[in-house]
Amino acid sequence: MGPRSVPLLPLLLALLGRPDPGRAEGCDLQPVTAEPPITLSYATSTVPRGCVSNSSVGTDHEVHVLSVKWSKASPVPLTVTVTPGAGACSRPAVLILLCSRCPARITSPCSNLILRTDAHLIPESTIRAPNLEPPIVSSEEQLLAWALAAYGGITSYSELQDPRRLQLHLGEDAHSPPECVPQENFNAIPHLEAEVFFHGVKSCSRSDAQSTRAAHIIHLQSEPSSSITRVNLSLSCSPNSAGNQILILQSKANFTWFLSAECNIQLLVSGSYKMPLFSMLIPGNPLPDTEQGLIAEAFEKNYSVIASYSAIPASTHISLQIHEHGMVETPMSTTPMVITQPPDLPHQVLRTLKPWKCTDETMEIVIIRSYLEPIKDVVNITLRDIRCQAEKNATHFMLKSPLSHCGTSLEGRGYANNELILSLAKDAVLRSVRVGFQCEIPRELFLRLFPTADFKAPQTELEINKEAFVQASMRWMDHPADLQLKECWLVASEREPVLLVQGGQARGAGVAVLDGPPSSHGRKVWRFRFTYSVPEGGHIPFSAFLRCKAGLQNDTIFEKVLEVRVKDAWRPLNYRGLGLGAVLGITFGAFLIGALLTAVLWYIYSHTRAQGSAGE
Repeated sequence: MGPRSVPLLPLLLALLGRPDPGRAEGCDLQPVTAEPPITLSYATSTVPRGCVSNSSVGTDHEVHVLSVKWSKASPVPLTVTVTPGAGACSRPAVLILLCSRCPARITSPCSNLILRTDAHLIPESTIRAPNLEPPIVSSEEQLLAWALAAYGGITSYSELQDPRRLQLHLGEDAHSPPECVPQENFNAIPHLEAEVFFHGVKSCSRSDAQSTRAAHIIHLQSEPSSSITRVNLSLSCSPNSAGNQILILQSKANFTWFLSAECNIQLLVSGSYKMPLFSMLIPGNPLPDTEQGLIAEAFEKNYSVIASYSAIPASTHISLQIHEHGMVETPMSTTPMVITQPPDLPHQVLRTLKPWKCTDETMEIVIIRSYLEPIKDVVNITLRDIRCQAEKNATHFMLKSPLSHCGTSLEGRGYANNELILSLAKDAVLRSVRVGFQCEIPRELFLRLFPTADFKAPQTELEINKEAFVQASMRWMDHPADLQLKECWLVASEREPVLLVQGGQARGAGVAVLDGPPSSHGRKVWRFRFTYSVPEGGHIPFSAFLRCKAGLQNDTIFEKVLEVRVKDAWRPLNYRGLGLGAVLGITFGAFLIGALLTAVLWYIYSHTRAQGSAGE
């Protein structure tokens, strides 16, 4: 018998210490459709679409527009931090945030930041959204056109997919393009940094797998022009993962990984890495840079389940949470498994979400239904007075109530107290769970505009030459009688500011101070009416700002600004008509063109007729 042939490729790979990619056969990576085994997010300044411009330079505000899209519900509220630029909040800025009514925490040291958002702000936010939400738009073009018409310029625009955190740096660049024209895969440095969730996790396992030892693989995809060489990885995992899972980190050989780990897990790292307990860099191992090669590497180490494979762009910060590995063999049993909830689970979930928000006169509850999945079987939610039931749709529970209704008590200083009552249906048995809560009443001035003197149904449209009714209110539990309405102005572009009220007295034509309701539970209310007039032929602004100040005798001042859209009863809202001169010019031009066409037709007709007569 002749010598036995040996396959050349496996032999070479064995000599080089590299796994045979053929070992990955039978493991076809597929997207994870069930609950993913990991939660992965990474930092980036590249957005799917974005642009910058200098069109806001010279206007009243710099304007930043963020449009957030979701591929699935976020497991945590969106965090947005707005930091001042070199001017340290000296120039007012506008943040327009559209995120499909997501829960959000928005903070900024700039008190003059104007926020326009459809987000549900959680109590930790330092910025309160104004009453006026952004318009409902169906496209990027409509959103940018509205922002440009409303504020005269756009500093930056960014479309984001599944963000976890956003940091917006204020500031303008006069060298930016004159118009904000969105581009694909836009680099938003230096004004935006984002941390986004990765939802493209894949997994597979060997068909002949005899073990449930699992591998998690992160494959960094570096652009040739990328300057990133340092990666900070925050890692957490289940305490039950010790000994049966491995984390494989693949990157360029010149990368250094700084690992902050809260678990015991095997590591296989390319490049070099550093752990908190070691002062020196630990050299890594050369790893394949292909999907099949990395799978074969895991199989070589006897990890036959690829629990997660994530190919993400190179990033300076990655956050990875590995959930409990659920692919453990269990004996077959005919007895159904009963999973019991911790008795305080509803309290834990709701006090983590804190879905309540209060003004000086209302309480609003908004709960995303998917966030209640750990509780299970929630069929109804009410307040302490069970007649106050939450409305529900496919995605939310929603409830809004005056602070004087639904069993709300105001005994606390600056807090409204009530209970959420959850009705749970399990196996045709209905039971209730009560979760008490305190809703903080902001110590701030509130402004509302009403169309009629009954002060019901506030609105954000100010109609020209028609009476409008304003209510300013605030709760001050210490000494509400000391509160005074200092002044109120109406400010519009290209118009002189109009002083409406000062020192509690009417100061303008058509302004009258009205009696407000008596103070109750520290709440002080001021009311007045006015008529906004524009001279015939005068400039009609697109919007105006109602700016009021209230304060104490010790000069403590609270200021509130309410933006309203100006409406002319003789023309539709947002109308941008032509001037009289332009209309007359167009009319004369049309007449002149018609006359010339008539002369040309008559000339052709007369010559054709003359030639016909000569031919006869």
